[in-house]
Amino acid sequence: MTTEATLPSTSTSPTAHRLWTRARGLALALALLLAAAVTLAALQSDARHGALDPRSPDPYGSRAVAELLADHGVSTRVVTTLTAARTAAGPDTTLLIAAPDLLTKHQQGELRSALAGSGGRTLLVAPGSWSVSTLAPGVTADPANSRGTALSPDCALPAARRAGTAETGGIRYTTRHLGADECYPSERLATLLRIPDTTGDGDTIVLGAPDILYNKRLDEQGNASLALQLLGSRTHLVWYLPSLSDTSATDPDDEKSFFDLLPSGWLWGTLQLFFAAALAALWRARRLGPLVPERLPVAIRASETVEGRARLYRKADARDRAAAALRSTTRTRLAPLLGVPVTQAHAPEALVPALSAHLHGDGQSLHSLLFGPPPGDDAALIALADQLDALEREVRRP
Repeated sequence: MTTEATLPSTSTSPTAHRLWTRARGLALALALLLAAAVTLAALQSDARHGALDPRSPDPYGSRAVAELLADHGVSTRVVTTLTAARTAAGPDTTLLIAAPDLLTKHQQGELRSALAGSGGRTLLVAPGSWSVSTLAPGVTADPANSRGTALSPDCALPAARRAGTAETGGIRYTTRHLGADECYPSERLATLLRIPDTTGDGDTIVLGAPDILYNKRLDEQGNASLALQLLGSRTHLVWYLPSLSDTSATDPDDEKSFFDLLPSGWLWGTLQLFFAAALAALWRARRLGPLVPERLPVAIRASETVEGRARLYRKADARDRAAAALRSTTRTRLAPLLGVPVTQAHAPEALVPALSAHLHGDGQSLHSLLFGPPPGDDAALIALADQLDALEREVRRP
């Protein structure tokens, strides 16, 4: 008992300083990662803010072309819903769809039905394979983009011939329409198509890149001339910016639950994993039945166990736990000598009066010795151990 008591001890609960010391590296890494993510998001947001928005004066906005069209008597109206875009279709209207690939197949089909035979013009800005076959039937997007951006018209379309070289290079298209104008070719595939409507006076323009509409590119090559001619053929321009908040993006007939979206193979796979986990649990679980005693291969002396535990107390500065162990052991040994039940050995109201009557001593000092606060330093812990040893010897003295 004395050997165990001589070791220093304090509370092992972590302090704020220790927690900060352990976590500061991880906190610094997380802070740097968060700062880099915010910076990157801010740079990308600034670079593409208001892209293809005729109200935006930013480099990738389209306010400049809208103002030039206004000078020529063409009004520009921005819509963000499919209902507004369908309502605006008419012979005196040009409908520009800024991001066709954002439309669902349901939206594409409804929009195409509204535009067919309307007599107006529809301009699709860089539609990919997802949307071009629906919005412009008979047109296919080539997987490979054009290598250059500034291309020559090389077609008979008057607007393209007057504009000359323009930056239409982007997605390339092929078409089955015999009367289509295929302009600005790149390796024999057009980057601008004009497809006339066989049921009316309208047409559909498929533009492979949005560059001619950007504020920063409008004054280069023949971009401004081509943009004004394509968008200014009617007195009204409706600029459709598809929005994810548009309720028409959801088709009630296509609504599915979470389990409907899971393929059947996943359900069978999950069932197999469940059985595999159950078998692994049974395999690794403790065997049923009584414990089987087994001789230890090495005999460990009690003194070595005490010394090892004492070293742990000292390493953790756990003086409070060492003192509590000393006092608890002393109380447990004194109780039978004083006629106190072992179950009440740790109750001050039962042990201290019996000890005071036996030794004819001061109950207050005995209470402080057996139930007092933990020692403040190593010297006090050693003194406590000596006093407890002396108390036990005195009680055992005949």
